[in-house]
Amino acid sequence: MNSVTSTINATLKTQSVSSSMTRMEIRSGVSLAAIFALRMLGLFLILPIFALHAKTLSDGGNASLVGLAMGAYGLSQACLQIPFGIASDRFGRKRIIVIGLILFALGAVIAASSTTVMGILIGRVVQGAGAISAAITALLADSTREEHRTKAMAMVGGAIGVSFALSLVFAPILYRYIGMDGIFILTAVLAVAAIAVILWITPNAPPTPQVKVPLSSVLRNPELMRLNVGVFVLHLCMAAMFVVLPSTLVQVAHLPLEKHWEVYLPVVLGSFLLMVLVIMRGERLGKMKPVFLGAIGLLLLAQLGFWQFLNNSTALLVFLFIFFLSFNILEASQPSLVSRIAPASAKGAALGVYNTMQALGLACGGYLGGSIVQYFGVSAVFILCAFLSLIWLIIAHRMRDLPRRSKLSEQKRD
Repeated sequence: MNSVTSTINATLKTQSVSSSMTRMEIRSGVSLAAIFALRMLGLFLILPIFALHAKTLSDGGNASLVGLAMGAYGLSQACLQIPFGIASDRFGRKRIIVIGLILFALGAVIAASSTTVMGILIGRVVQGAGAISAAITALLADSTREEHRTKAMAMVGGAIGVSFALSLVFAPILYRYIGMDGIFILTAVLAVAAIAVILWITPNAPPTPQVKVPLSSVLRNPELMRLNVGVFVLHLCMAAMFVVLPSTLVQVAHLPLEKHWEVYLPVVLGSFLLMVLVIMRGERLGKMKPVFLGAIGLLLLAQLGFWQFLNNSTALLVFLFIFFLSFNILEASQPSLVSRIAPASAKGAALGVYNTMQALGLACGGYLGGSIVQYFGVSAVFILCAFLSLIWLIIAHRMRDLPRRSKLSEQKRD
């Protein structure tokens, strides 16, 4: 009788633990989301103002160079995400994250001391060399159970969304009072703050299996390939859009730079709140594939809307909301899917490949956005983004429909 009672109590305890995140999981999620937020805030503060600031520099008349400077961060990230991810599998996540944050701060100092677009480009390359996105997301995956991983990844996605919203609000104000060099110094300070968080607040993850998995098996996995293509398209579209959106808001909405936050803040925060509701319902009902495909469809709709109604200030606001709703859903769900599909001992490598494609998307988006505007005009940017979104939707349509989290956990326990 006692053994039966003990079994029942153990089962109830297991179900209780499984139904909610533990204190350690919450601490890991919040602290790692904070690190992402501090680092991404430093990155995002540049986006709304750099294209306009570049016009004040001696070599700022070259739109292709300006776009390349915006995307240079992503280019060096693309070269180093896989090595950093593999290194985190071998030498430990925290050690690699600290090294990456030091490089990020150093690049910010170089950019702050530069007076040309080319000098800022060099600083951005050094910043991007701190390619730690894979290590951070792998540490988060190590620290959380599968049934709670999307919640943890949503914390990171939410932190990125909030940091993006804050950057849109404060970038014009900071630019007015401390200038571009002051903003770069601020990003270096934020990187140092992130180092303090990872060393003294983020808990150590439980040990993971050390089974050697060849990188080729990660690269050839068709489900991971679909997600890698997707994150490339998503970030290419975002970077290309922000080559043209700031000046469009000035010209079409007659909104000066220091007031752009009045558009961005409600759009980003509103879309984030709706994203949370959509993902929670999709997870609960086991309908993440329709949610995922629907978000890609919204991305396509937003690009078509920008193309057709770019000169209408009201439509511009509507399609900005649609874009950020799509972006937030995809940004929160894709890393979680990668961590679930990848082998346990190769999460860092898989997320390294994923973040390499993300960085390549940023680099290509910045450069292509500037080049296309220079030679073909603003509308061509959105035509390209719409075409790539359609290709992604076709590719993603064949993705495997993952079971609900609870079922996955039961299968693993069995």
